[in-house]
Amino acid sequence: MSPAEAPGRVSRAGTIAFEMATAERPARTAASLLVECLVAEGCEYVFSVPGEETLDILEALSHEDRVRHVTTRHEQGAAFMADVHGRLTGRSAVALATLGPGATNLVTGIADAYLDRAPMVAITGQVGSDKLHKEAHQLVDIVRMFEPVTKWNTRVQRIDAVPEIVRKAFRVAALEKPGPTHIELPENLAAMPPESGDAVQPLAPHQTYFPEPTDEAIQHAARLLASSERPLILAGNGVLRRHASEELRALARGLHIPVAVTFMGKGAIDDRSHLSLMAVGLQARDHVLSGFDRADLVMSVGYDLVEYAPARWNPDGRKRIVHIDTQPAEVDALYQPEIELVGDIDGTLRRLLDALLPLGIGGRDATARHESREILVHADLRTALLDDLRAFEAHDGWPIKPQRAIADLRRALGPSDIVVSDVGAHKVWVARLFQAYEPNTVIISNGFASMGISLPGAIAAKLVHPDRKVVALCGDGGFLMNSQELETATRIGANVTVVVWRDDGYGLIDWKQRNEFGRPFAVEFGNPDFVAYAQSFGIAGFRAGSSDALYPTLMRALQHDGPSLVEVPIDYRENLRLTERLGALSTSS
Repeated sequence: MSPAEAPGRVSRAGTIAFEMATAERPARTAASLLVECLVAEGCEYVFSVPGEETLDILEALSHEDRVRHVTTRHEQGAAFMADVHGRLTGRSAVALATLGPGATNLVTGIADAYLDRAPMVAITGQVGSDKLHKEAHQLVDIVRMFEPVTKWNTRVQRIDAVPEIVRKAFRVAALEKPGPTHIELPENLAAMPPESGDAVQPLAPHQTYFPEPTDEAIQHAARLLASSERPLILAGNGVLRRHASEELRALARGLHIPVAVTFMGKGAIDDRSHLSLMAVGLQARDHVLSGFDRADLVMSVGYDLVEYAPARWNPDGRKRIVHIDTQPAEVDALYQPEIELVGDIDGTLRRLLDALLPLGIGGRDATARHESREILVHADLRTALLDDLRAFEAHDGWPIKPQRAIADLRRALGPSDIVVSDVGAHKVWVARLFQAYEPNTVIISNGFASMGISLPGAIAAKLVHPDRKVVALCGDGGFLMNSQELETATRIGANVTVVVWRDDGYGLIDWKQRNEFGRPFAVEFGNPDFVAYAQSFGIAGFRAGSSDALYPTLMRALQHDGPSLVEVPIDYRENLRLTERLGALSTSS
């Protein structure tokens, strides 16, 4: 029997806790007003590690069942969960942390959302406003620290301003291009009532509509495309953000134009389509780049330069470019569009297709293009990529080759199931060879490209899509950066499957060092028994004992009722063989 259940055995600490809990407090505080505003915004999740300076916010959340609080095991995990939630839904979740080290632990996840264009709102506690002018325990300037990695951030100084601050934070986070915002709430203000009492209320969100390009701009772009003999579409993250995949696919089919996607644009086109050239973005001379060499015009759609620099695919700056996005083009000497169609991407693509169908491409209609030899000029590139995958998809060597591991994972998952990739050597293989069939089913961080994102990101993906299978695909380096979130997955019932490619080293850096200097340095490390490690969290652990055992092992893990982990010994000698064929990797990440 616990002390609380035994009469006469309540401790002094328990008595104090009870008295504090039942002490008279203001009926409505700044913290409770903030939570009311979260409800008004439709915020579904707050991810956090509890802290002393966020006690009032946590207390307010405890009385609100319309916002689910998820306790994480590290603030970075909380930020990554909010990051991936925003990327999948287009809506902001909250990453909540206390002051000082709690706030600094958020920075990596916030920066990831900033460069990956994911909406989220960070909220941090702070010392009382009466201490901000002097040295104080754990006090650092969080607002100033977050400035470079947020679209907007502020400190609450007047309680009655909370509704405006929260409305602005969610609005700015969601506006194109989306990203993180931040609110700091000093602990003394969090506990105070609003100056206007119940008169101050949350502000209601409203719908924002994008402008559309003018008819003149559409016709200009149509004429450029119509005069092109070998156009190519480069589709990026913005296509998925703006739910424009259907329109992109319709345009590609209607005009029979091949499509290459960035790592973060995977799923914009179904990779089973003969028009898909798969992903471009490998820091080497991949097959897909030959398609850019041959193209006389590139139509970039929702393309973020932060992902893959124009210098990679337009090194001489001579490529004719049509830019379609929600924002004007970034200034870059090697990215100089002839025409920019700025507005909502889906509507722009529909209007452009309508304008182009009567004109055709290169003087021919789509049927003639399909029958001509010129449209088949890119077919050999797709064949080369598929040959790379098929060459080893039944290979029985040991350790398992990346191509076999990718093929078996693709076979084990359905078209709408989700893979959240971590960052490392495996990311290259996922991006290059894992076929995406539907939008937002392959989640890769390639703006900020932070290791440690996959497990917390997969937990968020499972919360968003509980009916789908979700896989966190990690290297052994990235996995151990946030592996503590296995406990979170177990506790909240997020039945994700973690697949760990094990090579006992930082494989991507090893790969680049061998290409650049002929030998690796400082990249080897030891590992735990990952199966036993998973089991210590109460999670089912599996290990593939042979190449032929991998697929059935993956199926057992995916069908397990609960979180699971699969350890896959991987043969990264294939990395060097790949770059021997394609050319040396760049030393940039």
